Parts: sequence; C-alpha cells; structure tokens
Amino acid sequence: MSRSATLPPIRVAPHTKASLEAVLREGESLTQFIESAVCREAQYRNEQNAAVARAQEALRSADKGAGLMSAEDFLSGMELRAKDAQRRIREAVSARNKRAAG
Repeated sequence: MSRSATLPPIRVAPHTKASLEAVLREGESLTQFIESAVCREAQYRNEQNAAVARAQEALRSADKGAGLMSAEDFLSGMELRAKDAQRRIREAVSARNKRAAG
C-alpha cells in the first residue's frame, strides 16, 4: 500500500472558488471535488493519449499500404450495403402490410 501524496496548492480568483463551492454536492468537500476532477482529467488524458497512439499506428500502417482499400472499392461496398438495407426495409414493410391486411 502506498502513502498518499499532497498536490500543490493552487490560487484561484475568489469568484472561481465561490462557483466551485456552489456546485458541491451535499457532504462533499472542496478537496474531494478537486481530487475527483483531477482523477477524471488524468483518466481522460490517458484515454486521449491511447487514442492518439492508435491513430498514429493506423497512419503508419496506411503509409505502408496495409489494410487500405481504394475509393472505388469503398464506394461499391457502401452501395451494396445501401441496397441490402433498402431490400430489408422493403421486406419489413411488406411483412407488416401483410399482417395488417390479414
């Protein structure tokens, strides 16, 4: 088990402190609020850094020509997906109409 550490104190304008205190939940201290905010921001930045690393790896792979498809292949795939969706919609409407009529 590690010991707790103290973060450096920060100076804020009086109106900033007042606005923070105004949003505290019942029983929540300013210290708890700040600790929670710091932890959330650290988690957000870790996730952001991981996303950037994945994007950079994807760009490196793309530069090597791995896993990319041509614009024509992409568009034809999208066209197939759209036609399939239209077919499924028509079938669903037709089935609903048959149920309503019978």
